[in-house]
Amino acid sequence: MHLPHQRGPLHDLPDDPAAYDAVLTAVAEEALARLTPEGSLEHPAALDDIGDTSLGITALLALAWQRTKDPRLAEAVCRSLRFHLRERVFTEDNPGYPNLRIRGSGLPYARYVLEAGAHPIGDWPSTVWALLQAVNILATADPIVPDEERHELVELAHGYWHWLTEATFFNPQEAGNQAIGCVVGGLMLARHLPTKEAEPVRARAMSLYVDEIRARRVRDRGALLPPEHGGAYDNNYGPISLSFLAQAHRISGEEIFAEDGDALARYIDARLAVGGYDNGGPRYSEQHSGFESVLGLRYFGHRIGADLGRYRGDTRWGRHAVQRDGGIDGHFAFMLVWQIQDTSRWHRAPSKDPVRHQLRAGTVSVAFDDRMTPSLVEAAGTYYLAAAVNRQHGFGPVTDGFLLCRPMGEVRVRDLRTDALTAKLVTKPVVGRDHVLRHVRSLYVTNGTSLWVTVAVERLDGTPYLLAGLPYAKDDGDRVRRTAESDVTSAGGLSLTHPRAEGADHFDARSETTQELEAFALAADPRGYGNPDDGWRHLVASTALEADPAPGAPEDLHVFAVRYGPGGAFTPAFEGSPAELTIRTEAFTARIGDPAGDPRGEPELELRPR
Repeated sequence: MHLPHQRGPLHDLPDDPAAYDAVLTAVAEEALARLTPEGSLEHPAALDDIGDTSLGITALLALAWQRTKDPRLAEAVCRSLRFHLRERVFTEDNPGYPNLRIRGSGLPYARYVLEAGAHPIGDWPSTVWALLQAVNILATADPIVPDEERHELVELAHGYWHWLTEATFFNPQEAGNQAIGCVVGGLMLARHLPTKEAEPVRARAMSLYVDEIRARRVRDRGALLPPEHGGAYDNNYGPISLSFLAQAHRISGEEIFAEDGDALARYIDARLAVGGYDNGGPRYSEQHSGFESVLGLRYFGHRIGADLGRYRGDTRWGRHAVQRDGGIDGHFAFMLVWQIQDTSRWHRAPSKDPVRHQLRAGTVSVAFDDRMTPSLVEAAGTYYLAAAVNRQHGFGPVTDGFLLCRPMGEVRVRDLRTDALTAKLVTKPVVGRDHVLRHVRSLYVTNGTSLWVTVAVERLDGTPYLLAGLPYAKDDGDRVRRTAESDVTSAGGLSLTHPRAEGADHFDARSETTQELEAFALAADPRGYGNPDDGWRHLVASTALEADPAPGAPEDLHVFAVRYGPGGAFTPAFEGSPAELTIRTEAFTARIGDPAGDPRGEPELELRPR
């Protein structure tokens, strides 16, 4: 089975002016055919995320008119705008909405679901989106919108802003993308207000960003990130936050948005596989955005010099939101407007700077979590997740059912690059059930095609093995297919084991389900509201690669050695002691020094190709 949302890299979609003109032409023709006598541009099947959708297509038509001056579009813009002003502006409180600070304010807002009380929780983000659609129309629709309706639209947008920032609690879903989007709406609105009214809106927008968003950032993998639905990052909404930061910087020039966007962009680059695969987050573990991410990935990829466009988006939404029949939906249409207006181009070469939480070369990559344990390994087009044993998750030595990967002290990292090889040495103090402190040294070396992992630790009791990952997915053209197979070789014995027990807390990679679905099944709250990452942490056991100790290791060490990806015979040799271990493989010779031998306690690493 294919993963449903992990599709092609977003930078594969043409983004030159001619390509965007073709997109707008197609949108315009579909919209003109859909326009109802009342002026609605909503998709007939749309039920939720609907309060801003007709207005979103109106904004696209206004942009298309600006570029083509097609008189048919001018009439459609005016008719559809009147529809929104007449039929989609709500001023009476939505029954059951829990986040009001002022009842009966009479301020306008947009509904997530049109029926009163049907699903009021989504009204806050829907109003943000409606505000953004409105300010886009104000920026592009002169002179086709009559002065009276233009004034009404300005007043409506101003009312949306007051509802979002005064009548309700700000950012009630703790969603960074929604919150930054609201700030962008305020900054754009201020451009269309008289100076006396504009300055308070702009000042309020900046204070909300500084005090309510930036001050609440969450640290993950060394970066401070806007919180997303209570977590540090979400692989669906995180890149959307990056797009909002890009637009905030584009329209305001405020350096704070550039700095925070650069930090988020570098974080995404570090966790993203070479092939663009990513998973994890407090809302959707595997769902990916499409066109909503393009602006931020392109804008900040260009700024930091990284190929962020490799991100595998859902290319069914590569240009704009669509319904199941492929018909356009105006939801989030402002993002297409902004990416058309933006002139930055994709940066397609990877960054050459070593990054603590990433190892990358050629088609091989390793993303490391906060504990410097691999969270994702990619080699030969196959993606490996951290495996689970006895409710413990990660990569590392296992003895008596205990996984030695959680650090008890400072984790040291050493990066090294030669003409042919890229390497990272991670030295981690760990404590086992016996309370003995041991140093696990993990060496990752790649030539851009294969990945060699060597793990050394003071000799363990029993019959230890290396938990070497959960083979989960592999590239299949421009799609990603679920898999339980791997191209892994071990110096010792190697087993691919599967859980004997059944149930959601035992993940068998041979089953036709996804990590996302399994994670939601384990989450405390319903799908779409629970935290799948928290759910996945309840996993007891998973399919796992288990590698036995390598033969020929020094007597007082256990050494495990595996190779991910293609290659011939794999018979590594080892010599030395815990203080100085030499590793020889068919591709390289490496020497690992004990941190105790360095004046600053830093790990020593020497590497040369063979």
